[in-house]
Amino acid sequence: MKKAVLLAGLITFTFSLSSCGVMFGGSHYDANIKVAEHPNAQIYANGEKIGEGEVSKSFKRNKDLKIEVKQDGCEPKSQNFEKTFRTENFILSVISWGLPGIIVDLASGASYKPDHKHNNSVEKVSDKEYKFNIDYSECKL
Repeated sequence: MKKAVLLAGLITFTFSLSSCGVMFGGSHYDANIKVAEHPNAQIYANGEKIGEGEVSKSFKRNKDLKIEVKQDGCEPKSQNFEKTFRTENFILSVISWGLPGIIVDLASGASYKPDHKHNNSVEKVSDKEYKFNIDYSECKL
């Protein structure tokens, strides 16, 4: 009997540490970053080189993303992608989990997403995946 109560308590505790934002989006998102027509352009994310031309990488939701592209013979280009609040998940967390859900979503960063509604360079593929299209047309190589 004690094991059953302990198991039920453990399951309840585990679910209390979850929330809608964490369950449906997590604290990270996958980003596919593509520099159109420049397969040799070096791509930097928040100052760290992550690849060339087109790369995929996971980023924390609660941080803005700064992408810089560089190619020999061209001026570097920087583009900032701001995070925005995931209102729909926050409302679901409030309804389904209450204060613990809110705290978990805010602490884990699951309350945020890339701002795809106000930035045409960002495309939402799913709650966990976004495409970032970098226009480097000023590089005429």
